[in-house]
Amino acid sequence: MAKTTLKFKDSVADFERIMGDIAARRFAGIYLLMGEESYFIDRIADRLAASILDEAARAFNQITVYGRDSDTGQIVNLCRQMPMMGQYEVVIVKEAQQLKGIDRLSLYTQKPSPTTILVICHKEKSVDKRSAFYKGCAANGVVLESVRPRDYEIASWLQQFIRRRGLEIDPKALSMLTDHLGTDISKIANELQKLTVSLPEGTKRITDRDIEANIGISKDFNNFELCKAVVTRDMNRALMIADHFARNPKENPLLLTVMALFNQFRDLFVVNYLRWLTRHRNKPFPSDQELMRILRKSNTFILGEIKQNASRWDNRKVFQILGLLREYDAKSKGLGSGGASDGELLRELLLKIFLQ
Repeated sequence: MAKTTLKFKDSVADFERIMGDIAARRFAGIYLLMGEESYFIDRIADRLAASILDEAARAFNQITVYGRDSDTGQIVNLCRQMPMMGQYEVVIVKEAQQLKGIDRLSLYTQKPSPTTILVICHKEKSVDKRSAFYKGCAANGVVLESVRPRDYEIASWLQQFIRRRGLEIDPKALSMLTDHLGTDISKIANELQKLTVSLPEGTKRITDRDIEANIGISKDFNNFELCKAVVTRDMNRALMIADHFARNPKENPLLLTVMALFNQFRDLFVVNYLRWLTRHRNKPFPSDQELMRILRKSNTFILGEIKQNASRWDNRKVFQILGLLREYDAKSKGLGSGGASDGELLRELLLKIFLQ
């Protein structure tokens, strides 16, 4: 099966459209919710389960089954049942990726019942789009393909997620969250839900202090502060943060730290290269708006810092550092590490960067 070309932003747009239709009670007969990112699948399935039928009708007409414990014949029979009360029979299939012979559901999806709403939650991967099952779902219902975000896509999604709750977030607080939690948006959403409940009434902006107090990420010892210390050539500060990381390895995985440093130096390299083109090829330097698009940033404050920090580094050294970071990315995964701990590897990496 060909790899999907769908982007995370496309999944977000489809998710929002489907949630809007549900809120307006425009229901489809079939929902195929599939893909690697489970957050959107769970959110839509939960909203459908709570929205289609009222509480009294759910007891008679809403059935949830699990792929591992079901077979396609049973599911087709459930979908062919007439509702006992109300307008719809609702059949929700969770963990459908564990359902054997799922393609045989095409017997139903190609000719669905007008009184049934079938919700199929197929996590971990997408179904084969060439199959009769998929084609039936696409022709007679709604398909959501949920792809995982890349590291550069998570910040803009997170900002929008927070704004929908009537809040803003400081750049440092945003970086603390994304560096610490990675691209697991289910985990991020859960942590933010706990945070918003804990914030004092009337709070309009999330700061690094809020993140430290409610999520447990240190505002002084984190990847944001480490990257800042490195690019501003503050070796003492960088090594102090590395020592803290060494004492708390579970909270500060080396892989995420190397990734944060790589992204930082990659941005410096791009800005310096664009400046070189301006000086030596008479090409105009991009506007801030264009540069934000190139660097995949959504905040002008962060962009200003990148431009300022880039002037401190010669691109020949930056190129060598990017090579070092690739080397230590492999070591963080156990390749050629020689049994050294994450703390030892990070300190070794930082010293090599500062001595470039």
